[in-house]
Amino acid sequence: MRRVTYSMGVSLDGYVVGPDGDFAWPGFSDEVFRFSIQEIQDVGVHLMGRRLYETMLYWEDAAQDPDLDGDRRTWVGLWNPLPKVVFSRTLTSVRGAARLATGGLAEEIERLRAEPGDGDIAIGGATLAAQVADLGLIDAYRIRVFPVLAGGGLPFFDHHARRVDLELVETRTFGTGVVYLHHRVVR
Repeated sequence: MRRVTYSMGVSLDGYVVGPDGDFAWPGFSDEVFRFSIQEIQDVGVHLMGRRLYETMLYWEDAAQDPDLDGDRRTWVGLWNPLPKVVFSRTLTSVRGAARLATGGLAEEIERLRAEPGDGDIAIGGATLAAQVADLGLIDAYRIRVFPVLAGGGLPFFDHHARRVDLELVETRTFGTGVVYLHHRVVR
């Protein structure tokens, strides 16, 4: 059965976006970007909310940029054809390999888990991930902790009404001070 993973960058004080909407934090480097390329290779489908979808639209046309470096071209080659499911109450259409969700979160995830195919079901966006976590459907958390205190904004972890025990799977420290943590949910 396909795993559901939640992977995002987060400030040391727990925010995916700062109070001003910024997420361009210190520590992002080519090394961290290459790690993201490795991580996306394990994804079979990506679920996201409207805000993350609109942010990631940049990559739909990025291949046309003659100044795009090799790593970013590699990312485009992996990201653009990757199937995506967008959860939105306001969008009426999406581009590229994306489709609008036709069911609720639990129904979409159940259907995707039942489909043949390889790769994780990745959740992107803190708001959507909080809803999936509340349903008890996240199997693993992959967190890149950036060396910054954002001081507020959108939290990585919404307040959950239940305890979730985790098992550490992997850690990695990057030269810029970013720390990667991969935890599996103990069931």
